[in-house]
Amino acid sequence: MLDQSAGDLADLYAPDAVHEFPFLFLGMSERYQGREEVRAGYRAAWSASPAQQQEIGEIVVQESADPKVITVEQVVTGTVTTTGRPFRFPGLLVMRVRNGQIVHVRDYMDGLGVAHALGRLAAVAAGLADRS
Repeated sequence: MLDQSAGDLADLYAPDAVHEFPFLFLGMSERYQGREEVRAGYRAAWSASPAQQQEIGEIVVQESADPKVITVEQVVTGTVTTTGRPFRFPGLLVMRVRNGQIVHVRDYMDGLGVAHALGRLAAVAAGLADRS
């Protein structure tokens, strides 16, 4: 994540994995189906974004009754390279792992916070209007 290596990230996923973004997040699909969509989706999103992640911290791992499910709370901090503005976004990941590979992720990010930091709230509002 910090190196923005879509290839390395995607290699953690099973070939048929699903990565979902239940909350609106500008520039991201609602769902990636399969390892190669994860790879392509993150590559496109990271290359188009001026947000440079510098730290993933405040990590809290919540145990589940199902040993194959893990919930991770985290805070991603960094800088918007075009403005020098710092950002700090909380997130929550609910992941299912099988045979050492990620098979399903529900990725809850602060998409409005990201849009605000990037100066793209108007684009989000326009996108919401188009969904009606």
